[in-house]
Order: sequence, then C-alpha cells, then structure tokens
Amino acid sequence: MQDIYADLHIHIGKAQNKPIKITGSQKLTFENILKESAFRKGLDLVGIIDCASPLVLDEIKSLIQNRELTPLKEGGLEYKGKTVVVLGAELETSEYNGGTPHFLCFFPYYENILEFSNFISQYISNVNLSSQNCKIPASQLLDITESFGGILIPAHAFTPFKSVYGSTCKRLTDIFSPEEIKKIPAVELGLSADSLIADRIKELHSKTFLSNSDAHSLPKIAREYNVFYVEEPNYKEMLLALWNKKGRIVKANYGLDPRLGKYHRTKCLDCNNVAELDPPILKCNKCGSTNIVEGVLDRITQIQDFNEITPRPEYHYQIPLEYIPKVGPKAINKLIEAFGSEMAVLHEASFDELKTVVHPNVARNIVLARQGRLEILSGGGGGYGRIINV
Repeated sequence: MQDIYADLHIHIGKAQNKPIKITGSQKLTFENILKESAFRKGLDLVGIIDCASPLVLDEIKSLIQNRELTPLKEGGLEYKGKTVVVLGAELETSEYNGGTPHFLCFFPYYENILEFSNFISQYISNVNLSSQNCKIPASQLLDITESFGGILIPAHAFTPFKSVYGSTCKRLTDIFSPEEIKKIPAVELGLSADSLIADRIKELHSKTFLSNSDAHSLPKIAREYNVFYVEEPNYKEMLLALWNKKGRIVKANYGLDPRLGKYHRTKCLDCNNVAELDPPILKCNKCGSTNIVEGVLDRITQIQDFNEITPRPEYHYQIPLEYIPKVGPKAINKLIEAFGSEMAVLHEASFDELKTVVHPNVARNIVLARQGRLEILSGGGGGYGRIINV
C-alpha cells in the first residue's frame, strides 16, 4: 500500500485545434495535461473531465495506438509509467426547480466513455464542448452513468452557480431518492469550502470529500488535490478509496484556504463589498443592497444541520507556488528543476534547501504558506481571495 497524489478535476481547453472548454487555456490539451501532471506537478492519478468530447476521444485513441497511453486491467490509462489518467465528463443537469448543477462522471475504460459519449449526445446540443446541459435530471444522469460502468460525483458542491447545494437544493434528497444517494461515493468540495464547513450538513457524513483543482490552465493543476492510500494508481483502487473499502481511503485533502476561493463570502454587486461579518450575510452590510452573490460559507451556515463534525481525513490548507507572494514563473521553474516536482517543493524541501535555489525571502514565504501563517483577505462574487501583509 502507498500514498499517491490525485487531482480528479482537470479541464481540456482545446482538441484538434478546436475549443473544448471555452474558458480554458488553449494550452490545456490532453497531452499537455499529462506532461504537466507527470513531470512538473508530481501527480500519480489525474481525472480529465472533458473526455466525452468526440474530438478528445479521437486524440486519446491515437495516444493509445501510439503506445503513449497504456490501458490498465484495473481501469485507467498509464502515461509513460509516471501517471494514470481516469477518463471523465462534467455535465450539467436540469432539475424540476430550475437548478442546473454540475456532476463529474468517471469511467474505468476508454470503451465505456466512448459508449457513454455516443449515448449522451442525444441529450446535448454540442457534445464536443465541456460541461454542457444534458437536459435531463441528475437522477437520470446517475442511471445512465451507472449503466455504462461509471460513477457520478457532485462537482464543486457549494458554489453559488451550477452546484447542488449552492444553486439547486438544500439536500441531495431533493433531487435524488435515498437509494440513489447510496450510489454516490463522494462529493467535491470546491475551492471555497473545506471539510470542516461541509460537514455541517448531516447527509454528507457518509460521503468521501474530494478536493480537486477544477483547473482551467496548466499552472492551476493540483492547486487542490487528494492523498489516496491505495495499492497502486488505477480506477479500481480509486473506487475502493472513495468507498472506504478494503483499507483503501482518501487519507488527506490538500486545498486552498477557503478564503482564497472566488465564492467564500457574500459579495455585493452594487458596491463590491465582500462580507467580513459573521455569516450568513444575505444583504450587503455596507449599502443594504440585496443584489448579492451569496458566499459558500454564508450558504452553508444558512442550511446547516448543526456545527458538529464527523471524524475526517486531515484537511491541509495548501497554497500553490503561483499563489505565494514573490514566487514568480522563473522561481517556480528553478524550484521544480531542483526538487523534481511542485509536490516535492511544497511538502519536502526544507527552508535551508529552498534558499539554495531561490532568495531567502521567497523560501520564507513558501515555508510560511506551508505552515498556514500567511494573512488572507477573503474572496467572493467571482474574485479570488488574496494574501496580504507579506
């Protein structure tokens, strides 16, 4: 058994020179994601969630034929002996109350997602594009995903747009039956929440929490990630960890301090004030306007069952290198070259080792970030939080 690093929510910007994720970087190609994940970030398992696009499927097929990717018996595709990729799709559903939440669907084999893509395309206007509305309710998407051998996980579950709790319902039982809920192994927290906040909702106590990057550019890969304790990186072992079976677990979550997320606190759209008073803030405490984007912390405080939490894997507040003050692209390249990967820089390199590669002030900020000692101003309404007074 071993610890592996996993980021299960990475977007593709383009395939075959055509757009896949409109808001994604054009450098986010399938192969570039694998190179970045394997050789710079140090990830062992990645979930790429735009693989139901026929344009992407064609690229994957070519990589398999060229032996760049090796199909694994237990599911997943191995890239150059370094990283295993799990093929997934992010889809938007249409609920009875007008909600349009996003879900991640993961599949063990190329053939599974190819068949899923062919089937789901009848519900989607343009199956080549990422995160499209499939015009069916989540319960039906769950059935379809399961029929093709996959699993379904709510994506960024608390954000004020396109999520189950943030914009659709107060409880999963509003859109799923109790039996359907049992088929969902995990919930993705999103950048503006952590396990302590999410655990205030009782129905989530039986679900594994995932912290993923939702990367729209190469540098954003692994800004949040998970540590899986498994025998080896593959789809089957991933599932066992999500279900907490046979000693496999999600051992730890590494995520941004929620205050750095774009939607942590309520923001007024009239005066741009981001709430700092105790949640929930449902109207602007500065100008009194109700024209707001409700924050994740404010939403959860509003709908929570209680403040008690269930025992959870450790949640580590992680600040990626590109977020740390004075750590620019040149410094990041030097650090990765010296220590092998961003994971090694963030977790293993000591201050004395770091300062042999970069200026001592830069090394100091990396260590302070690791220790959670940087002062943060909360984000909200689509603007990231930021580190101050460094």
